[in-house]
Amino acid sequence: MEYKKKVLKNGLRIIVIPMKGTSSVTVMNFVEAGSKYENKQNNGISHFLEHMCFKGTEKRPSAGDIAREFDSIGAQNNAFTSNEVTGYWGKAHSKHTEKILDLIADMYLNPTFPEKDLEIEKGVIIEEINMYEDLPQRLVYEVFDELLYGDQPAGWSVAGTKENIRSFGRKDFVNYRKQHYVASATTVVVAGDVDANDIFKKVAKAFSQISTGKKTAKKKVIEKQSEPAIKLRFKETDQTHLVLGFRAFDLYDKRMYTLYLLSAILGRGMSSRLFQKMRDQLGICYYVRSNVVSLTDHGSFIVSAGIDSARVEEGIKGILEEFIRIRDEKVSEEELRKAKDYYLGNLYLNLESSDAVADFFGSQEIFKQKIKTPKDIEKEIEKITTEDISKVAKEIIQNKKLNLAIVGKYKNAERFKKILKV
Repeated sequence: MEYKKKVLKNGLRIIVIPMKGTSSVTVMNFVEAGSKYENKQNNGISHFLEHMCFKGTEKRPSAGDIAREFDSIGAQNNAFTSNEVTGYWGKAHSKHTEKILDLIADMYLNPTFPEKDLEIEKGVIIEEINMYEDLPQRLVYEVFDELLYGDQPAGWSVAGTKENIRSFGRKDFVNYRKQHYVASATTVVVAGDVDANDIFKKVAKAFSQISTGKKTAKKKVIEKQSEPAIKLRFKETDQTHLVLGFRAFDLYDKRMYTLYLLSAILGRGMSSRLFQKMRDQLGICYYVRSNVVSLTDHGSFIVSAGIDSARVEEGIKGILEEFIRIRDEKVSEEELRKAKDYYLGNLYLNLESSDAVADFFGSQEIFKQKIKTPKDIEKEIEKITTEDISKVAKEIIQNKKLNLAIVGKYKNAERFKKILKV
Protein backbone atom coordinates (compact mmCIF):
# COMPACT_ATOMS: atom_id res chain seq x y z
CA MET A 1 0.00 0.00 0.00
CA GLU A 2 1.67 3.15 -1.25
CA TYR A 3 0.93 6.76 -0.36
CA LYS A 4 1.88 10.14 -1.75
CA LYS A 5 2.48 13.25 0.34
CA LYS A 6 2.65 16.92 -0.46
CA VAL A 7 3.19 19.92 1.82
CA LEU A 8 1.85 23.21 0.49
CA LYS A 9 3.66 26.52 0.96
CA ASN A 10 1.22 27.47 3.72
CA GLY A 11 2.13 24.32 5.69
CA LEU A 12 -0.99 22.28 4.90
CA ARG A 13 -0.11 18.60 4.60
CA ILE A 14 -1.90 16.39 2.07
CA ILE A 15 -1.72 12.59 2.01
CA VAL A 16 -3.24 10.57 -0.84
CA ILE A 17 -3.56 6.78 -0.83
CA PRO A 18 -4.85 5.40 -4.15
CA MET A 19 -6.63 2.07 -3.55
CA LYS A 20 -7.27 -0.39 -6.35
CA GLY A 21 -10.36 -2.55 -6.14
CA THR A 22 -12.54 -0.09 -4.24
CA SER A 23 -15.21 2.24 -5.55
CA SER A 24 -15.28 4.48 -2.47
CA VAL A 25 -13.35 7.56 -1.43
CA THR A 26 -12.79 8.97 2.05
CA VAL A 27 -11.77 12.53 2.80
CA MET A 28 -10.48 12.87 6.37
CA ASN A 29 -9.39 16.18 7.85
CA PHE A 30 -7.16 16.13 10.96
CA VAL A 31 -6.22 19.10 13.13
CA GLU A 32 -3.98 19.38 16.17
CA ALA A 33 -6.72 20.38 18.60
CA GLY A 34 -8.11 18.54 21.60
CA SER A 35 -8.47 18.65 25.36
CA LYS A 36 -4.69 18.88 25.89
CA TYR A 37 -4.74 22.25 24.11
CA GLU A 38 -7.31 23.64 26.55
CA ASN A 39 -7.18 25.44 29.89
CA LYS A 40 -9.35 25.13 32.98
CA GLN A 41 -11.80 27.75 31.74
CA ASN A 42 -12.34 26.37 28.24
CA ASN A 43 -12.00 22.62 28.87
CA GLY A 44 -14.48 20.96 26.51
CA ILE A 45 -14.35 23.58 23.77
CA SER A 46 -12.47 21.37 21.26
CA HIS A 47 -15.26 18.80 21.36
CA PHE A 48 -18.01 21.45 21.35
CA LEU A 49 -16.39 23.15 18.34
CA GLU A 50 -16.43 19.83 16.50
CA HIS A 51 -20.22 19.69 17.03
CA MET A 52 -20.67 23.29 15.88
CA CYS A 53 -18.91 22.69 12.56
CA PHE A 54 -21.97 20.64 11.56
CA LYS A 55 -24.39 23.50 12.31
CA GLY A 56 -23.98 25.60 9.21
CA THR A 57 -21.66 27.56 6.91
CA GLU A 58 -22.20 30.58 4.69
CA LYS A 59 -22.72 28.25 1.73
CA ARG A 60 -24.86 25.79 3.70
CA PRO A 61 -26.61 27.90 6.36
CA SER A 62 -28.09 25.14 8.52
CA ALA A 63 -27.28 21.71 9.91
CA GLY A 64 -30.10 20.38 7.75
CA ASP A 65 -28.48 21.75 4.60
CA ILE A 66 -25.22 19.96 5.42
CA ALA A 67 -26.98 16.71 6.32
CA ARG A 68 -29.11 16.73 3.16
CA GLU A 69 -26.05 17.10 0.92
CA PHE A 70 -24.32 14.16 2.57
CA ASP A 71 -27.49 12.07 2.36
CA SER A 72 -28.16 13.05 -1.26
CA ILE A 73 -25.03 11.16 -2.36
CA GLY A 74 -25.44 8.25 0.07
CA ALA A 75 -22.40 9.35 2.05
CA GLN A 76 -21.24 8.40 5.51
CA ASN A 77 -19.82 11.18 7.64
CA ASN A 78 -18.81 11.89 11.20
CA ALA A 79 -16.23 13.62 13.38
CA PHE A 80 -14.20 12.86 16.49
CA THR A 81 -12.30 14.68 19.22
CA SER A 82 -9.59 13.21 21.43
CA ASN A 83 -6.88 14.55 23.75
CA GLU A 84 -4.70 15.81 20.91
CA VAL A 85 -6.64 15.58 17.64
CA THR A 86 -9.96 16.58 16.12
CA GLY A 87 -11.06 14.99 12.86
CA TYR A 88 -13.82 15.43 10.28
CA TRP A 89 -14.52 12.88 7.58
CA GLY A 90 -16.84 11.86 4.79
CA LYS A 91 -17.00 8.72 2.68
CA ALA A 92 -18.86 8.25 -0.59
CA HIS A 93 -18.74 6.67 -4.04
CA SER A 94 -15.65 7.98 -5.82
CA LYS A 95 -17.80 9.70 -8.47
CA HIS A 96 -18.72 12.13 -5.66
CA THR A 97 -15.11 12.92 -4.72
CA GLU A 98 -15.38 16.65 -5.43
CA LYS A 99 -18.65 16.93 -3.52
CA ILE A 100 -17.37 15.15 -0.41
CA LEU A 101 -14.16 17.20 -0.48
CA ASP A 102 -16.15 20.42 -0.79
CA LEU A 103 -18.40 19.46 2.12
CA ILE A 104 -15.56 18.59 4.49
CA ALA A 105 -13.55 21.68 3.53
CA ASP A 106 -16.57 23.96 3.92
CA MET A 107 -17.43 22.62 7.38
CA TYR A 108 -13.82 22.95 8.50
CA LEU A 109 -13.08 26.38 7.03
CA ASN A 110 -16.38 28.25 7.19
CA PRO A 111 -18.50 27.42 10.26
CA THR A 112 -20.79 30.31 11.23
CA PHE A 113 -21.60 29.22 14.81
CA PRO A 114 -25.27 30.29 14.81
CA GLU A 115 -26.20 31.56 18.31
CA LYS A 116 -29.51 29.68 18.36
CA ASP A 117 -27.88 26.36 17.46
CA LEU A 118 -25.10 26.99 19.97
CA GLU A 119 -27.60 27.26 22.82
CA ILE A 120 -29.47 24.15 21.66
CA GLU A 121 -26.24 22.16 21.33
CA LYS A 122 -25.31 22.94 24.94
CA GLY A 123 -28.17 20.68 25.99
CA VAL A 124 -27.02 17.96 23.60
CA ILE A 125 -23.46 17.95 24.95
CA ILE A 126 -24.58 18.04 28.58
CA GLU A 127 -26.67 14.94 27.87
CA GLU A 128 -23.65 13.37 26.18
CA ILE A 129 -21.68 13.98 29.39
CA ASN A 130 -24.54 12.47 31.41
CA MET A 131 -24.53 9.44 29.11
CA TYR A 132 -20.82 8.87 29.72
CA GLU A 133 -21.41 9.15 33.48
CA ASP A 134 -23.93 6.33 33.15
CA LEU A 135 -21.43 4.08 31.34
CA PRO A 136 -19.06 2.90 34.10
CA GLN A 137 -16.96 0.80 31.73
CA ARG A 138 -16.16 4.07 29.89
CA LEU A 139 -16.09 6.35 32.91
CA VAL A 140 -13.34 4.30 34.55
CA TYR A 141 -10.89 5.36 31.81
CA GLU A 142 -11.48 9.01 32.73
CA VAL A 143 -10.91 8.17 36.40
CA PHE A 144 -7.63 6.49 35.43
CA ASP A 145 -6.49 9.59 33.51
CA GLU A 146 -7.39 11.77 36.51
CA LEU A 147 -5.29 9.49 38.70
CA LEU A 148 -2.24 9.61 36.43
CA TYR A 149 -2.25 13.27 35.44
CA GLY A 150 -4.35 15.11 38.02
CA ASP A 151 -5.39 18.70 37.44
CA GLN A 152 -3.69 19.31 34.10
CA PRO A 153 -5.10 18.97 30.56
CA ALA A 154 -4.09 15.30 30.20
CA GLY A 155 -6.20 14.52 33.26
CA TRP A 156 -9.33 16.34 32.12
CA SER A 157 -12.33 14.97 30.25
CA VAL A 158 -12.43 15.58 26.50
CA ALA A 159 -16.13 16.46 26.84
CA GLY A 160 -15.36 19.11 29.47
CA THR A 161 -17.44 20.16 32.46
CA LYS A 162 -21.13 21.04 32.42
CA GLU A 163 -20.30 24.44 33.89
CA ASN A 164 -17.93 25.22 31.02
CA ILE A 165 -20.38 24.00 28.41
CA ARG A 166 -23.10 26.30 29.77
CA SER A 167 -20.72 29.28 29.80
CA PHE A 168 -19.44 29.19 26.21
CA GLY A 169 -20.43 31.96 23.83
CA ARG A 170 -19.89 32.43 20.11
CA LYS A 171 -16.69 34.47 20.61
CA ASP A 172 -15.10 31.59 22.51
CA PHE A 173 -15.41 29.34 19.45
CA VAL A 174 -14.19 32.02 17.05
CA ASN A 175 -11.11 32.70 19.18
CA TYR A 176 -10.25 29.05 19.87
CA ARG A 177 -10.63 28.15 16.21
CA LYS A 178 -8.35 31.05 15.23
CA GLN A 179 -5.65 29.72 17.57
CA HIS A 180 -5.71 26.12 16.33
CA TYR A 181 -7.44 25.58 12.97
CA VAL A 182 -4.47 26.75 10.92
CA ALA A 183 -2.67 25.30 7.90
CA SER A 184 0.45 24.17 9.73
CA ALA A 185 -1.66 22.11 12.16
CA THR A 186 -3.90 20.55 9.51
CA THR A 187 -3.58 17.34 7.53
CA VAL A 188 -6.00 16.34 4.77
CA VAL A 189 -6.05 12.67 3.80
CA VAL A 190 -7.82 11.23 0.76
CA ALA A 191 -7.97 7.45 0.31
CA GLY A 192 -9.77 5.31 -2.24
CA ASP A 193 -10.48 5.24 -5.95
CA VAL A 194 -8.58 8.41 -6.82
CA ASP A 195 -5.63 9.75 -8.80
CA ALA A 196 -3.03 11.37 -6.54
CA ASN A 197 -1.99 14.24 -8.82
CA ASP A 198 -5.61 15.17 -9.46
CA ILE A 199 -6.41 15.10 -5.73
CA PHE A 200 -3.45 17.29 -4.77
CA LYS A 201 -4.81 20.03 -7.04
CA LYS A 202 -8.37 19.68 -5.78
CA VAL A 203 -7.40 19.71 -2.10
CA ALA A 204 -5.16 22.75 -2.60
CA LYS A 205 -8.08 24.56 -4.24
CA ALA A 206 -10.66 23.47 -1.66
CA PHE A 207 -8.44 24.57 1.24
CA SER A 208 -6.98 27.68 -0.41
CA GLN A 209 -8.61 29.98 2.16
CA ILE A 210 -7.26 28.17 5.24
CA SER A 211 -5.74 30.40 7.91
CA THR A 212 -1.95 30.67 7.96
CA GLY A 213 -1.87 31.99 11.52
CA LYS A 214 0.50 30.79 14.23
CA LYS A 215 -0.55 27.67 16.12
CA THR A 216 -1.01 27.84 19.89
CA ALA A 217 1.04 25.08 21.54
CA LYS A 218 0.02 22.74 24.36
CA LYS A 219 1.77 22.41 27.69
CA LYS A 220 4.01 19.43 28.32
CA VAL A 221 2.55 16.79 30.61
CA ILE A 222 4.07 16.57 34.09
CA GLU A 223 4.37 13.07 35.55
CA LYS A 224 5.18 12.35 39.19
CA GLN A 225 4.87 9.02 40.99
CA SER A 226 6.94 7.03 43.48
CA GLU A 227 4.53 4.31 44.71
CA PRO A 228 1.31 2.53 43.69
CA ALA A 229 -1.71 4.84 43.50
CA ILE A 230 -5.49 4.31 43.66
CA LYS A 231 -8.51 6.42 42.73
CA LEU A 232 -12.11 5.41 43.41
CA ARG A 233 -15.35 6.77 41.94
CA PHE A 234 -18.39 5.72 43.94
CA LYS A 235 -21.27 4.56 41.78
CA GLU A 236 -24.14 2.12 42.27
CA THR A 237 -23.17 -0.60 39.81
CA ASP A 238 -23.88 -4.31 39.50
CA GLN A 239 -20.22 -5.11 38.88
CA THR A 240 -16.90 -3.42 39.58
CA HIS A 241 -15.21 -1.73 36.62
CA LEU A 242 -11.50 -1.16 36.87
CA VAL A 243 -8.43 -0.06 34.97
CA LEU A 244 -5.15 -1.41 36.32
CA GLY A 245 -1.92 -0.40 34.66
CA PHE A 246 1.38 1.40 34.42
CA ARG A 247 2.87 4.58 33.07
CA ALA A 248 4.59 3.74 29.79
CA PHE A 249 6.04 5.29 26.61
CA ASP A 250 5.02 8.13 24.32
CA LEU A 251 4.15 7.31 20.72
CA TYR A 252 7.60 8.24 19.40
CA ASP A 253 9.37 5.62 21.52
CA LYS A 254 11.10 2.87 19.53
CA ARG A 255 9.85 0.26 22.01
CA MET A 256 6.19 0.82 21.18
CA TYR A 257 5.90 -2.19 18.87
CA THR A 258 7.39 -4.41 21.55
CA LEU A 259 4.78 -3.09 23.96
CA TYR A 260 2.02 -3.86 21.44
CA LEU A 261 3.17 -7.49 21.36
CA LEU A 262 3.41 -7.61 25.13
CA SER A 263 -0.20 -6.41 25.23
CA ALA A 264 -1.26 -9.02 22.66
CA ILE A 265 0.20 -11.81 24.79
CA LEU A 266 -1.34 -10.53 27.99
CA GLY A 267 -4.83 -9.48 27.02
CA ARG A 268 -5.76 -9.29 23.35
CA GLY A 269 -8.00 -12.00 21.99
CA MET A 270 -9.80 -14.97 23.51
CA SER A 271 -6.63 -17.06 23.77
CA SER A 272 -4.69 -14.36 25.65
CA ARG A 273 -3.38 -15.07 29.13
CA LEU A 274 -5.84 -12.81 30.92
CA PHE A 275 -8.90 -13.98 29.00
CA GLN A 276 -8.02 -17.61 29.65
CA LYS A 277 -7.43 -17.01 33.35
CA MET A 278 -10.04 -14.44 34.31
CA ARG A 279 -12.93 -15.65 32.19
CA ASP A 280 -12.35 -19.26 31.20
CA GLN A 281 -10.74 -20.46 34.44
CA LEU A 282 -12.05 -18.17 37.20
CA GLY A 283 -15.36 -17.13 35.62
CA ILE A 284 -14.93 -13.78 37.35
CA CYS A 285 -15.69 -11.37 34.51
CA TYR A 286 -17.29 -10.98 31.09
CA TYR A 287 -14.75 -8.59 29.60
CA VAL A 288 -11.05 -8.26 30.26
CA ARG A 289 -8.56 -6.74 27.85
CA SER A 290 -5.22 -4.97 27.70
CA ASN A 291 -4.48 -1.77 25.82
CA VAL A 292 -1.57 0.47 24.95
CA VAL A 293 -2.30 4.20 25.19
CA SER A 294 0.29 6.39 23.47
CA LEU A 295 0.25 10.16 22.99
CA THR A 296 2.89 12.72 22.04
CA ASP A 297 4.47 13.08 25.48
CA HIS A 298 3.07 10.32 27.68
CA GLY A 299 1.52 6.86 27.59
CA SER A 300 0.26 3.90 29.60
CA PHE A 301 -0.07 0.12 29.48
CA ILE A 302 -3.38 -0.94 30.99
CA VAL A 303 -5.80 -3.76 31.66
CA SER A 304 -9.52 -3.05 31.97
CA ALA A 305 -12.17 -5.43 33.30
CA GLY A 306 -15.68 -5.64 34.69
CA ILE A 307 -15.47 -7.94 37.71
CA ASP A 308 -17.91 -9.65 40.08
CA SER A 309 -18.01 -7.19 43.00
CA ALA A 310 -18.01 -10.02 45.53
CA ARG A 311 -14.67 -11.21 44.11
CA VAL A 312 -13.00 -7.92 43.25
CA GLU A 313 -9.85 -8.52 45.32
CA GLU A 314 -9.46 -11.93 43.72
CA GLY A 315 -9.79 -10.32 40.30
CA ILE A 316 -7.19 -7.65 41.00
CA LYS A 317 -4.78 -10.26 42.36
CA GLY A 318 -5.33 -12.38 39.25
CA ILE A 319 -4.42 -9.50 36.93
CA LEU A 320 -1.39 -8.57 39.01
CA GLU A 321 -0.19 -12.18 38.96
CA GLU A 322 -0.22 -12.12 35.16
CA PHE A 323 1.68 -8.83 35.10
CA ILE A 324 4.32 -10.37 37.38
CA ARG A 325 4.50 -13.59 35.38
CA ILE A 326 5.07 -11.86 32.05
CA ARG A 327 7.75 -9.68 33.69
CA ASP A 328 9.61 -12.45 35.54
CA GLU A 329 9.20 -15.45 33.21
CA LYS A 330 10.51 -15.41 29.66
CA VAL A 331 7.86 -15.62 26.95
CA SER A 332 8.17 -18.67 24.71
CA GLU A 333 9.03 -18.38 21.02
CA GLU A 334 5.68 -19.98 20.21
CA GLU A 335 3.71 -17.41 22.20
CA LEU A 336 5.66 -14.55 20.64
CA ARG A 337 4.96 -15.95 17.17
CA LYS A 338 1.25 -16.09 17.97
CA ALA A 339 1.32 -12.49 19.22
CA LYS A 340 3.03 -11.31 16.03
CA ASP A 341 0.50 -13.11 13.84
CA TYR A 342 -2.36 -11.72 15.93
CA TYR A 343 -1.08 -8.15 15.70
CA LEU A 344 -0.30 -8.30 11.98
CA GLY A 345 -3.55 -10.07 11.17
CA ASN A 346 -5.51 -7.33 12.88
CA LEU A 347 -3.39 -4.65 11.21
CA TYR A 348 -4.21 -5.86 7.71
CA LEU A 349 -7.84 -6.74 8.43
CA ASN A 350 -8.41 -3.23 9.73
CA LEU A 351 -7.18 -1.68 6.48
CA GLU A 352 -9.76 -3.01 4.04
CA SER A 353 -11.87 0.15 3.75
CA SER A 354 -10.96 3.63 2.56
CA ASP A 355 -11.93 5.29 5.85
CA ALA A 356 -9.72 2.92 7.86
CA VAL A 357 -6.81 3.55 5.49
CA ALA A 358 -7.28 7.32 5.72
CA ASP A 359 -7.27 7.12 9.51
CA PHE A 360 -4.18 4.87 9.54
CA PHE A 361 -2.04 7.27 7.50
CA GLY A 362 -3.52 10.48 8.87
CA SER A 363 -3.03 9.46 12.48
CA GLN A 364 0.68 9.10 11.82
CA GLU A 365 1.09 12.30 9.84
CA ILE A 366 -0.82 14.60 12.20
CA PHE A 367 1.69 13.78 14.95
CA LYS A 368 4.57 14.43 12.53
CA GLN A 369 5.75 10.85 12.69
CA LYS A 370 7.68 9.23 9.89
CA ILE A 371 4.87 7.45 8.08
CA LYS A 372 5.16 3.68 8.09
CA THR A 373 3.20 1.52 5.68
CA PRO A 374 1.78 -1.81 6.86
CA LYS A 375 4.80 -3.53 5.29
CA ASP A 376 7.16 -1.23 7.20
CA ILE A 377 5.39 -2.09 10.44
CA GLU A 378 5.51 -5.80 9.64
CA LYS A 379 9.29 -5.58 9.29
CA GLU A 380 9.54 -3.86 12.68
CA ILE A 381 7.32 -6.46 14.32
CA GLU A 382 9.29 -9.38 12.90
CA LYS A 383 12.55 -8.04 14.41
CA ILE A 384 11.24 -8.25 17.99
CA THR A 385 12.64 -11.05 20.17
CA THR A 386 11.59 -12.70 23.42
CA GLU A 387 14.46 -10.81 25.07
CA ASP A 388 12.92 -7.53 23.90
CA ILE A 389 9.60 -8.52 25.46
CA SER A 390 11.27 -9.30 28.80
CA LYS A 391 13.25 -6.06 28.78
CA VAL A 392 10.20 -3.88 28.15
CA ALA A 393 8.12 -5.79 30.70
CA LYS A 394 10.76 -5.18 33.37
CA GLU A 395 11.00 -1.51 32.40
CA ILE A 396 7.26 -0.89 32.75
CA ILE A 397 5.91 -3.32 35.35
CA GLN A 398 7.15 -1.58 38.50
CA ASN A 399 5.46 -0.46 41.71
CA LYS A 400 6.46 3.17 41.15
CA LYS A 401 4.45 3.16 37.90
CA LEU A 402 1.44 1.12 39.08
CA ASN A 403 -2.07 2.64 39.17
CA LEU A 404 -5.59 1.38 39.86
CA ALA A 405 -8.85 3.19 39.02
CA ILE A 406 -12.18 1.74 40.15
CA VAL A 407 -15.81 2.64 39.50
CA GLY A 408 -18.18 0.85 41.85
CA LYS A 409 -19.68 0.79 45.32
CA TYR A 410 -16.49 1.70 47.20
CA LYS A 411 -15.46 4.69 49.31
CA ASN A 412 -12.39 3.35 51.12
CA ALA A 413 -9.23 2.59 49.16
CA GLU A 414 -7.42 0.91 52.07
CA ARG A 415 -8.71 -2.57 51.22
CA PHE A 416 -7.05 -2.31 47.80
CA LYS A 417 -3.77 -0.75 48.95
CA LYS A 418 -2.88 -3.99 50.73
CA ILE A 419 -2.82 -6.00 47.51
CA LEU A 420 -1.63 -3.38 45.01
CA LYS A 421 1.99 -4.37 44.34
CA VAL A 422 4.04 -6.21 41.72
